[in-house]
Amino acid sequence: MRDFELEKFFSEWEFKAQYNLAASDIESRTVADLLAMASTDPQAGFEDLWLGYTETWGAPDLRAQVATTYETMEAANILCLAGAQEGIYAAMRVLLSRSDHAVVIVPNYQSAETVPLDICQVSGVPIRAENNWQLDMDELTKAVRPNTRLISINFPNNPTGALLSQPTLEALIALCRKHHLYLFSDEVYRLVEQNPKDRMPQIADIYEKG
Repeated sequence: MRDFELEKFFSEWEFKAQYNLAASDIESRTVADLLAMASTDPQAGFEDLWLGYTETWGAPDLRAQVATTYETMEAANILCLAGAQEGIYAAMRVLLSRSDHAVVIVPNYQSAETVPLDICQVSGVPIRAENNWQLDMDELTKAVRPNTRLISINFPNNPTGALLSQPTLEALIALCRKHHLYLFSDEVYRLVEQNPKDRMPQIADIYEKG
């Protein structure tokens, strides 16, 4: 697999630069900072936390909590992994083979493009500022080949922060159904509002509703 050039750049400079204007994550806090904002029960839970192995699929209480962030998901459908890199790698190795073709929207998290490129042919479909960073469904449709197996998207997008509109997301799912394609949706920057109707429509919710 080719080098992740962006990660190499960060490895060299991320902790040397006086000011980091390229970070896409939130300001880090210590465990003590977080526990200071918690009520008594969560504090006790962390103090008594067992640091051994859990179930292969992930801790049951964690999987149940993740499932609640979707309208139609169950804990049995949740798999916990050690970060996004592992998830992308595992998914692409399972879903793609040498004879396949994948479509990846760009810009994107680098693993989403680099890992498939180590397996099969990949076409990038750009989202552009002049289109308010929205996905051009005509351009995406033209990128689909007879051997296309998977479309990979990343919304909220890294690095633009763009969200997909409901009509575009539904058109994308319809395209995948028409051509029997996997839709890999990286939603790592998604925020869940108290009212589910106030957030970006999610792949799992729309798939379940048909």
